[in-house]
Amino acid sequence: MRTLIVDDERLARKELNSLLEEYEEIEVVGEAANADEALDMINNLNPDLLFLDIQMPGKTGFELLEMLDNVPKVIFTTAYDEFALKAFEVNALDYLLKPVQPERLKDSISKLPEPRKSMEEAAGKRLTLEDQVFVKDGDKCWFVSLSNIRLFESDGNYIKVYFDTNRPMIHKSLNALDEKLDPRHFFRASRKHIVNLSWVEGIEPWFNGGLMVRLKGGDKVEVSRRQAAKFKEMMSL
Repeated sequence: MRTLIVDDERLARKELNSLLEEYEEIEVVGEAANADEALDMINNLNPDLLFLDIQMPGKTGFELLEMLDNVPKVIFTTAYDEFALKAFEVNALDYLLKPVQPERLKDSISKLPEPRKSMEEAAGKRLTLEDQVFVKDGDKCWFVSLSNIRLFESDGNYIKVYFDTNRPMIHKSLNALDEKLDPRHFFRASRKHIVNLSWVEGIEPWFNGGLMVRLKGGDKVEVSRRQAAKFKEMMSL
């Protein structure tokens, strides 16, 4: 599992790197001392796992995650236990207090899934249902699998993200998001909506040659007349 260590303390990075040498499944591909440096390395190296400090000069670990389109698995490492609750609210894989104890590290490693994809497979490809994203709205934040997001809705300069009972708003344009999503799984229904095709439960004719799509859970989305023919073809109607 390709791993990147992100921590502003050199000794902390060195100590963790040394502890990880015991695990054959872990390949440390790089170390970063701040969020900006980490962002470049993540984009170039496509790691499967981050050991991520939270409080760093400049941007925090949470702010780094906000900048990522596709988020690797994350194990937070920090000296401040007051961040533990927030870390688990975003479904981090684990949370380690520094100095990292070998037994706690072993517990964290045992929770790791198989790597999702190799760097070569990940490079240059759009986001699929297997990928996860980091969503932050105010003080609340989540790691969300794209398979659980049923709908994206444009609202001015923001996008409303529909998953479970949550509707957080992210500062991004729908056009920019559409360019990053795999069209085999996500469909641009109109200027305002992108739907997850795996959540489509029913379809009916609508005004002016359009369609009305019903999603699992009850949400309804209008497909514009311009997009209706393409949608019928994709759904094999």
